[in-house]
Amino acid sequence: MSAIRTAARWVSSVVFGVAVLVATSGTAFSQEQVNVRFSWKLKGEYAPMFVAQEMGYYAREGLTVRLGEGAGAPAALGALVQGQEDAVLLPGIFALTAISKGVPIKLIALYHPKTPVALISWPENPVRTPKDLEGKLIATAIGETGTTYLDSFCKANGVDCAKVRRVQVDAQSRVPLFVQRKVDVVSVYQTNDLPVLEEKQGGKFIVLEMDKNGLAIPGMALVSSDAAIAKKPETLRRLLKAVGEGVVAMKKDPSEAANMMMKNWSGHPSAASVTAQVKATAEAIPATPGHPVGWIDEKVIADALAMLKSTGEIEAPKPTAAYFTNSLLGGK
Repeated sequence: MSAIRTAARWVSSVVFGVAVLVATSGTAFSQEQVNVRFSWKLKGEYAPMFVAQEMGYYAREGLTVRLGEGAGAPAALGALVQGQEDAVLLPGIFALTAISKGVPIKLIALYHPKTPVALISWPENPVRTPKDLEGKLIATAIGETGTTYLDSFCKANGVDCAKVRRVQVDAQSRVPLFVQRKVDVVSVYQTNDLPVLEEKQGGKFIVLEMDKNGLAIPGMALVSSDAAIAKKPETLRRLLKAVGEGVVAMKKDPSEAANMMMKNWSGHPSAASVTAQVKATAEAIPATPGHPVGWIDEKVIADALAMLKSTGEIEAPKPTAAYFTNSLLGGK
């Protein structure tokens, strides 16, 4: 039996024991409900949230956490500001843009300082290095992470972006056009699209990892509203503690974390694809000595804001302190 599963049973027994003790003592015992919304449909990237649930970490912190799928970052952030959600898990870059435009929210944990996004191509027409992009046809879509910041990627790697041929399509058409070989390159998340696509195509693509070639886009992050941070900081602190432990458990045993994720995911892709998603997610979460899981580096935020300004997505950044807080990390 894996270490993570053994630990899960131990934690569950402890939580159950505490519940029985409280019930038999005649003392009322209630868990505080916390609502967390994802910005998109279920994917392996969300595994730490479900590991924390299956391992009993939320329950131990006195929380009942409702995890809900989303339909895009704007909708998720709208629900957060309206008080329907306590926190939202989404790509941090979207939160930075929203804050710059006056939305009253903050990053409270950043798990992916660099989004694990990649450009993929076919072996017979490969893009192995950034310079290979010149002359290639790449599919782009409004709001799509990899190509939204393509100019920044080109600049960081000495690529003449004027020589990269771009065709703008709707987001759902990008990958099908690539599969049909009507475009040479498409960007994908290694924590979501890539494993599923490779399995469907029955082979490997040439993968150029943008995050390892100068493109630092803040990715998976937990965000809360200024109102919730002021009103219930202790609740959010306990949530982050449990999620942090979920991250640690996932990194120790990605395969078992994938099993826990699939248990809560009807219609999930194959076990191999989900496990690959979870492993990519775990590998992109750095261990920062002396800091808790999810700790936010001010330089990461400042660099991302400079990139957003250079691409014209924001005009003038606010002071970096307006975008995040580390005050809720570190447990009770």
